[in-house]
Amino acid sequence: MSEAEALAAVVNFARRDARDKLRGRTRYMVDQVRPGTLHGFVLRATVPSARIVNIDTSVARRMPGVRAIVTAEDAPGRFGIGIADQPLFASDVVRYHGEPIAAVAADTLWQAREAAAAIDVRLEAMPAVLTMAEALSNHAHLVHRDWKRYEVLLEAEGGRRGGNIAWEATVARGDTAAAFARSDVAIIESSFRVGRQSHMQLEPRGAIASYEDGRIHLVASTQAPWTVKNVTARALGLPPSRVRVTVPPVGGGFGVKYGCSIEPYAAALARAAGRSVALINSRQEELQTCPCRENADIHIRSAVTPAGDIVGREATVLMDCGAYGGEQIYLTTMTAHTLGSAYRLGAVKMTSRAVYTNTAPNGAFRACNGVYNVFALERHTDEICSAIGMDPLEFRRRNVLGDGDIGSTGQVFEGNVLGPMLDRMQAMSRSQPSKRAEVGERLYGKATTVGTWFVFVGPSAATVNLNPDGSATLVTAGVEIGQGTMMQSLPQIVAAKLGIRPEDVVVNAADTDAAGFDVGVGGGRTTVSLGAAASVACDEVRRKLLEVASRMLQTSPEQLVLQNGHVEFVGRAGGGIPVASIAEHAQAVGGPISGSGAFTRAGVPAMTGCAAGHFLDAVDIPVFAVHECEIAIDPETGHVEVLSYRVVQDVGRALNPSAIHGQIQGGVTQGLGYALHEEVTINPDGQIAQSGFGSYRVPLAQDVVPVEIALHEGAPSMGPFGTKGAGEVPILNVGGTIACAIANATGKRVQELPLTPPRVLSLMLDRTEQLDLRHAPF
Repeated sequence: MSEAEALAAVVNFARRDARDKLRGRTRYMVDQVRPGTLHGFVLRATVPSARIVNIDTSVARRMPGVRAIVTAEDAPGRFGIGIADQPLFASDVVRYHGEPIAAVAADTLWQAREAAAAIDVRLEAMPAVLTMAEALSNHAHLVHRDWKRYEVLLEAEGGRRGGNIAWEATVARGDTAAAFARSDVAIIESSFRVGRQSHMQLEPRGAIASYEDGRIHLVASTQAPWTVKNVTARALGLPPSRVRVTVPPVGGGFGVKYGCSIEPYAAALARAAGRSVALINSRQEELQTCPCRENADIHIRSAVTPAGDIVGREATVLMDCGAYGGEQIYLTTMTAHTLGSAYRLGAVKMTSRAVYTNTAPNGAFRACNGVYNVFALERHTDEICSAIGMDPLEFRRRNVLGDGDIGSTGQVFEGNVLGPMLDRMQAMSRSQPSKRAEVGERLYGKATTVGTWFVFVGPSAATVNLNPDGSATLVTAGVEIGQGTMMQSLPQIVAAKLGIRPEDVVVNAADTDAAGFDVGVGGGRTTVSLGAAASVACDEVRRKLLEVASRMLQTSPEQLVLQNGHVEFVGRAGGGIPVASIAEHAQAVGGPISGSGAFTRAGVPAMTGCAAGHFLDAVDIPVFAVHECEIAIDPETGHVEVLSYRVVQDVGRALNPSAIHGQIQGGVTQGLGYALHEEVTINPDGQIAQSGFGSYRVPLAQDVVPVEIALHEGAPSMGPFGTKGAGEVPILNVGGTIACAIANATGKRVQELPLTPPRVLSLMLDRTEQLDLRHAPF
């Protein structure tokens, strides 16, 4: 049996953690707090912009139960993703409502809160810029007056920054001026605006820190333990080797736990107190300091021939990064690939800017940057079709990227993927009766959209230990955040490589002292990167195992095969020696069998001179999606009901179809929240208005729509066994698909998300002001 056949035999392998999670037996980070652990609390600013005149902690330090108070004096370093612009505590100035000023550790949480309230903080108000328009206006207050002195942590040639522009990335391929000057083209311009989205994962961010033998140990609910390790060390002025991070089961993340947030504060308190400290956000703290999906303004203009060829495209995307650059510095890169890699373009020019404002920092969220760019792109595409009088589906078929076509940065794409996926969607749609007859007096709308995402690969390491009982232990820094990869896909890959059952593969919980570096769980990279590293490690285990077996069986390793938990002779199924016997013999004679593996992206280059300021010039593994929906709108209330939803998703190869189906159903539901319900608003004082599930509307049970799913297999991928990441992509098209359907139902220009009932009603009553961002400070 080949490795591929072994893999095919275990599709839909059930996840081993499901039973405990369903019964409430899984111990998450909050369940790890032991008696005697101190409780931490962070004192946060209540103004968006101010100069700090004085901080006096003397009274608070004498209060009952207080064991430690830390401020900027205890952690003077700066950190960040692309630029080291963020301090752990505000020292000279406050840059957003909610910025940490001090942290307290006490015997009880109540005592810690009381002590924090007793800290005397004197501030002198400064001007605040709460919107990107304010931040980019002439003579705007600078969020960072000393931006020139910040260390750039990631080099990206040609990137620009200055004033309230944290980072700018650009694409320039071909002559767009000439394309727009042609006499035979229609010029279509569109402007779009989206708000912030909060992750609202069930488990809030938190950490338990201890300080022993000069080292910090963090038990953290994180997607990226090595990032937590390195950032905590930098913030506290420690060598990274002095920080250890272990990760229990994580109760959801969606990107909010991809960076480092609360962990350094717990570490600083533990070091100061000499005791273990638990620091866990309340739901209000979680929502009001959550690095949301960023709000953005998008302007696109295209030059299109009467036949439907896109000969020129220009676009500008402004991304609000809040008070600190964070992930947005990196996300400026993604615009080229999410906005510029779905359709065949002639000349193209794009600018993506991360903009500082005096608001809470934003961050990564499932299919980051892509969700709103696909919304903008697909609405713009429908406006093109309306302008030139072409059927939207025909236009997409004509223009989607195919084999040998180039993306916005000059990357050459392989395989015809989107065309066949559109065909499959059309077949799915025709196989089901239209829902139009069910809408009654309501307005009916239908739309089909395409979207491009990519697997962010990055470096990963893995070790596989073969145990004397014939099982294998996989050691990585990968984290199970609910997606099932660590419990399903990785055991399937290891089992297929070693000829054992997935049930016999134990996956170690992440521990940075035991596992090699890994970028983190996110970007759809886990199965690809960790799977590839594990596959390399298995190759070493397999070689050693067959060498021992060949000596035991007195034959060459080439005459042996691993399958069904045995080492057997090639062509002679059945019998052989159990893997357990060989592993036990090897351990006794020469020592345990183990293997190590590493993997990172190949690094696809962009066309020379195309991309500037990009951290990722071109994509290693593009992933495509086609979505379709039918909706009905109540003309009296503006309420939108989703009648049907269909997805065709490019998965490379589906290791576990049922798990992918679950990801698609969940991703679509989360996307419906972004499209129709979820809205983060900021008060005039810079505070996020929403404080919990009661004031932030996420999809409820009655909002869930069963999704009809088709998995498209066979597209090229460097992933193990041809896999691609499947968890990020399902949310990608949802906002765009719903918006296009609403536009089709109402005959109105849809330019903003979310499409709440009041916004849809205003749209139908022509009370919505049309966006025109051409003259915005781009």
